[in-house]
Amino acid sequence: MLFVALGILPVSKVPGAVDWNVILMIMGTMGTVYFFIQSRMPALMADHIIDRMPNVKWVVVALAMFAGIISAFVDNVATVLMVAPVALVVSKKLKISPVPVIIAIAVSSNLQGAATLVGDTTSILLGKQAGMNFLDFFYYHGRPGLFSIVQIGAVLAAATLLWTFAKEKQPVHIGEKTVVQDYFPTWMLGGTIVLLILASFIPAESKPAIANGLICVGVMLVGILRKNGYEVKTTDFMRISVPFTLIAVTSGYVLVWLFWGMGDRG
Repeated sequence: MLFVALGILPVSKVPGAVDWNVILMIMGTMGTVYFFIQSRMPALMADHIIDRMPNVKWVVVALAMFAGIISAFVDNVATVLMVAPVALVVSKKLKISPVPVIIAIAVSSNLQGAATLVGDTTSILLGKQAGMNFLDFFYYHGRPGLFSIVQIGAVLAAATLLWTFAKEKQPVHIGEKTVVQDYFPTWMLGGTIVLLILASFIPAESKPAIANGLICVGVMLVGILRKNGYEVKTTDFMRISVPFTLIAVTSGYVLVWLFWGMGDRG
């Protein structure tokens, strides 16, 4: 809107200037993550990890590493929203400050977000601009890719956490574990990853430019249809995916300007 108002971008070129593949990927993954969080699967996974750790020090490291693994395939903000509540509960039970625990989770999540194509918005943008597919993040032009570099940082981060929390040796135990309400969102998230990997084997000239975006949105739509008994409700789009709201507003604005511009041109 600002570029159009300042005359930097002509109205006629607005639709082509928008990278719809990136927007659709963000919209789709955030929608799928919504269902994943609602199923409480991340909380159950965290419970199992914590229950197997001997003390607080290893709990913090495990939570941070767990957040990192999830963040490699899920948006960073969503990952922290999954894991942070568990960290807060553990900190309260053990009477320790939650601040360093939350910082450790946030740093690990932010770090691993760069490991894969779908880990972070920045990765999606990078993949688009550099023409990278899902597998290129693991092995790029015959050399180890971003994933390998990120893991070096993860190892150093784990060592730093072990040193930082060396004195926190209180035992910890999770009583009643979280009950997962629905396993289907877990299959949705896994399916998104598998489909993106398979799509990476298809030559770029043989698939549409928004192929990855269509995959992510397609999986999200399956979740919406299943949730509503295969009756799509507009309110669900608005609620589960903030990017969808932004798309709706932006698209409406663009359409108005397009028709206005066409009217001015007669």
